[in-house]
Amino acid sequence: MESRELVRQTLEFASPPRIPHQLWTLPWASEHFPQELSKIQARFPDDIIGSPAFYRQQPVVTGDPYVVGTYTDEWGCTFVSRQRGVIGEVKQPLLATWEDLDKLRLPEEELSVDVEQVNAFCRSSGLFIQGGCCPRPFERLQFLRRSDNLYMDLGEQPPELFECIHRLHEFFIKEMELWAETEVDFLGFMDDWGSQRALLISPAMWRKIFKPLYKDYIDIAHSHGKYCFMHSDGYIADIIPDLVELGLDAINSQLFCMDIESLGSQFKEKITFWGEIDRQHLLATGTRDEVAAAVRRVKEALYQEGGVIAQCEFGPGGNPDNVFTVFETWEKMAG
Repeated sequence: MESRELVRQTLEFASPPRIPHQLWTLPWASEHFPQELSKIQARFPDDIIGSPAFYRQQPVVTGDPYVVGTYTDEWGCTFVSRQRGVIGEVKQPLLATWEDLDKLRLPEEELSVDVEQVNAFCRSSGLFIQGGCCPRPFERLQFLRRSDNLYMDLGEQPPELFECIHRLHEFFIKEMELWAETEVDFLGFMDDWGSQRALLISPAMWRKIFKPLYKDYIDIAHSHGKYCFMHSDGYIADIIPDLVELGLDAINSQLFCMDIESLGSQFKEKITFWGEIDRQHLLATGTRDEVAAAVRRVKEALYQEGGVIAQCEFGPGGNPDNVFTVFETWEKMAG
């Protein structure tokens, strides 16, 4: 069975013959453990990949996000990195005050996608392919304003905040609609909403300001026959019911920040859990037995004739033996 059909059966709770897998890697992993990473990738090849964008016009960036120094992205936001292999933080915001709103430049180059090349890429592969855009309105606001300023904005709610959100959202809508017209299998978006134990803003504020944006992204995907996935780090249990209500097909989250069994009792067979296994502790310092037990716990709590994708992230501090064990354990468990 091709990966495309395997993932589709997983999302439809249609008893796939095995659990699909996907490994996320940061440059740190390939720099520190190149041989071990190659072994993992060869032994457990991904079922899910992203399509290249095939831009006709390249977005304007300066520097490298994964080397020590500064990097300016396609929106004009400058990140300062102090550790090789990990993207840095915005120290001097592009929009230092709302009087700077006219400095906001939308990266129109990202709308110059060569659709025919994307479609040819999709036709050449049996893998389950993600579109090459990823709206992230909350995080983009943080990059533009810097996080401390944005939290003040959310408390005070000046009209300029909502004008900025409107401009961002209109651009993200154009991106989503463009990619929805291609032959990719799914579209994705992201925002890291959780601290270790709670949402970063109140659920009520999230529902008022951000939930309607996500509804638009999901509706665009579904109206074009695509699945829709989301990523969010941290504790997000309070908004998963809302994401299920919106029809989100799969959520990538830090399961081990939450009560996994409670998630299963509420949402099993209502949404697919797209990973992950605890990268904060288990992948870094856990034993192989502990990692294997964690995988079995996720399967027992969340799997229901599908609804689980074997995913984890290999990044700073990760032990390659533990990452290997994640996929080895999934493989040993029949669908």
